[in-house]
Amino acid sequence: MKRPERFPPDDPREWMNRARSNLALAKNRVAEAYLEDLCFEAQQAAEKAIKAMMIRRNIEFPYVHDLARLLSLLEEAGETIPDEVRKAEELTPYALITRYPGLARPVTESEYRDTVEIAEAVILWARKHL
Repeated sequence: MKRPERFPPDDPREWMNRARSNLALAKNRVAEAYLEDLCFEAQQAAEKAIKAMMIRRNIEFPYVHDLARLLSLLEEAGETIPDEVRKAEELTPYALITRYPGLARPVTESEYRDTVEIAEAVILWARKHL
């Protein structure tokens, strides 16, 4: 298996590499893994793809997990955000409350599938623009 080429941290290609890595982890259905943890990886994939777009447009971004805020910053800079990418806003809770026991109910299979689908759409959108 060939590993992706590494790029400097200010290169959007490195952020996309990391986004694809997080997505691969999200899709890796290991019996012992909670769906919440896989959804966290999907959220991270979408977040890093969005930040790759921000780097490409020379937008400084805050190190936050709020995908609505990040997408708004991109939109303010003139980027059109398609509806399927805007759905990434739904992933923000997976970066926070699902990471710790007792803060949220368990994720359902359907929610997990939707989360991965949204992350894939964000990565595809970002790849087309980079």
